[in-house]
Amino acid sequence: MSDQYKSMWESLGLALESHDALLNVLGNFYQNIYLSQKNRPQGMGYFDFVMSEVHGLRIKELLDEKAQGRKIIGSYCVFVPEEIVLAANATLVGLCSGADFAMEEVERFLPRNTCALIKSSFGFKLGKVCPYLESADMIVGENTCDGKKKAYETLSGLVNNLYVMDLPQVKSTQGRELLKAEYHRFKSSVEQLTGKPITVESLKQGIQTVNNKRNAIYRFSQLRKANPTPISGLDALLANQVFFYDNPQRFTESVHKICDELETRISQKQGVFPENTPRILLSGCPMAVPNWKLPWIIETSGAVIVGEESCVGERGTRNLTDDSGNTVDELINAIVDRYFKVDCAIFTPNPDRLNHIQEMVDTYKANGVIQYSLQFCQPYQMEAIPFEKALKEKQIPTLRLETDYAMEDVGQLKTRVEAFIEQIK
Repeated sequence: MSDQYKSMWESLGLALESHDALLNVLGNFYQNIYLSQKNRPQGMGYFDFVMSEVHGLRIKELLDEKAQGRKIIGSYCVFVPEEIVLAANATLVGLCSGADFAMEEVERFLPRNTCALIKSSFGFKLGKVCPYLESADMIVGENTCDGKKKAYETLSGLVNNLYVMDLPQVKSTQGRELLKAEYHRFKSSVEQLTGKPITVESLKQGIQTVNNKRNAIYRFSQLRKANPTPISGLDALLANQVFFYDNPQRFTESVHKICDELETRISQKQGVFPENTPRILLSGCPMAVPNWKLPWIIETSGAVIVGEESCVGERGTRNLTDDSGNTVDELINAIVDRYFKVDCAIFTPNPDRLNHIQEMVDTYKANGVIQYSLQFCQPYQMEAIPFEKALKEKQIPTLRLETDYAMEDVGQLKTRVEAFIEQIK
C-alpha cells in the first residue's frame, strides 16, 4: 500500500517515513490480534479489507469527493450530528486517536498527566500521520471534558478551521436549549462551509441515512445475545469502529450481510466460543482504532465480550432520530432530542448511564461488568466508583480497570482479568 498511495500521502503533507512505520506496527498488531482468531464469520473479511485500506482507498475516496466539490468534516465525538453534515452535502469521518505517537513532541504542548485519548489526537497531528485530519475541511471539537476544552485552545494553533461545539453538562430544560442553539450554530457553519443550504428534504435524507446505519448496527448487536455468541467482542468492536470511517450506505449493507451470516450461525448453535463461556459487558471510555488491548486480554483469558457500553458501542449508536417533522426546525428539534439521550459521563448527575449498564447486563445476559477508563480521564474514573457499588448491590460482579495505550501493563491487566473471570465462573 505504501508505494500505491505514496504520492497521495505526500500531497497531504504526511511524514512518509513515520507514517510507514505506523502502518507497519498497526499491520502486525492487527495480524496478531484479529487475524489469529479462530472460526471468524466470513463477513468479517469486509472489515479486514476496510482496515487494510483505512489510510489508503478510503482516503482516496474522500479526496475524490473533495475533487467533486464535497466537503470533509472530521470529528472526535458522537455528539457531532452526522445528519446535519450529510444534509449539507458533506461527509463526516472520525479522526485519529487510540495509540501513542510522537509523545515527546506532544508533551511540549500538553501536561504529561493529560488523558491518553487527547494526547493521542495531538500525536497524530504533530507526527503528521493522520490522513483523515489532513483531508478535513473542518475539524469539530467539543467540550466534553475539561481536558478537551483546554486542549482545543492549543489545537486551534495547529490545525486549520477548528470548530468547537459547546455542550451542556446538565440534562435540564436549559441544557437542552443550549444543545439546540449549538446545533443551529453548527448547521449555519456547515452551510457556510459547503455553500449548500439545508432543506427539509436533504435533512430528512441525512436522518434516514444515519438511522439506517444505526438500525444495522443495532441488529448486529442484538445477535450477540445468543449463547454461544456467534461473533467475538473484538470483531464486534471493529464493526463499531468502522462505523465512524466507512461510507454510510456501504457500511449499512455490509453489516446487514454479516447479520444474515450470524443468524445462520445462531440457528446452527455455532459460536466463536464454547457455550456458557463467561460473558462480559465492557463499559466506559470510547475505544478508537487501534485501541484493542483490553478486549484482546479479556478474550484470551477465557471470556467473551457481549456488549460495549461506550461511545464506540451502544452509547453512541442506540436511539434513532425522528424524521417525521415537516420543517427544518422540527427536524433539528428531533436531532436535539436524540443526541440529548446520549448518557456521556460529562453529565451530572448521570443516572441514565447506570440504568443503561444494568439494562445491557440483562439484555446480553452478561455475567460481569468490566469498567474501563483511561488514566487521567476524570469523568469515567469518578463514575466508576459509585457505579461499582451500585452494581454490587444488584449482585452484578464488576471490575474497575485504568490503563492507557501502552503495552507495559498487559501482564498486570491479564492477571486481574483472569482472576475476575475465575470469580464469575
